Amino acid sequence: MMKAYPETASERFEKANLWIKYTIFKIRKYLKDDILEVGAGWGSFTKSYMNNLNSITLTDMDDDNFNILNRNFVNEKKIKVLKSLTKDINQKFNSIIYLNVLEHIEEDKLEIETALEKLNNVGYLVILVPAHQKMYSKLDKAVGHFKRYDIDFFKTNHFKNSKIVKLQFLDTLGYTLYQLNKIFFKNEIYPSNFKIFVWDKIFTPFTIIIDYFTRYKFGKNILCVYQKIDQ
Repeated sequence: MMKAYPETASERFEKANLWIKYTIFKIRKYLKDDILEVGAGWGSFTKSYMNNLNSITLTDMDDDNFNILNRNFVNEKKIKVLKSLTKDINQKFNSIIYLNVLEHIEEDKLEIETALEKLNNVGYLVILVPAHQKMYSKLDKAVGHFKRYDIDFFKTNHFKNSKIVKLQFLDTLGYTLYQLNKIFFKNEIYPSNFKIFVWDKIFTPFTIIIDYFTRYKFGKNILCVYQKIDQ
């Protein structure tokens, strides 16, 4: 089960507009109507893709996040907000997304299997996670990350009735910034609003270009997309 997510982290991540838009750009072709976003937080990602869809279900098990989601989307009839675990949702979807969420779930393999069961055939399961377990830090612990991910987790775990259609790293420069922050700010837990601004508004435009020219071979995050197939 996902741990409660600190309000400080949610509030500061809300300001990372360029990174959010970059992420949605990378996954937009896999977002289909009847979509489930698990652990939607404050709806930071939702706001960037909602205009292109007509049926969206958002979940979050954190009380504060659940209430904020309801307030943020109270006038959006196409959006339904649930406080439910994936296994308890009695519906199938064309797309299910976990954007910086799977790392909060201890039984992550079981969660992936459950999500695949909730997908319609040829539907997409989109997962974005923090990369490199060796980089696990005070921030990871503070926001309830059970771990960071090495790419072999996705390469070697072959989930039933699915195939990988995209597997790549994102945010090359973010990796360097994260490492430098660990060295020079050892006691820091949450990055300041200023650091979020610098990373998002100054470095993200460059990292988009570098990611492209390095063929998404390295970075601070891993993006994996599974497609459900008949066996």
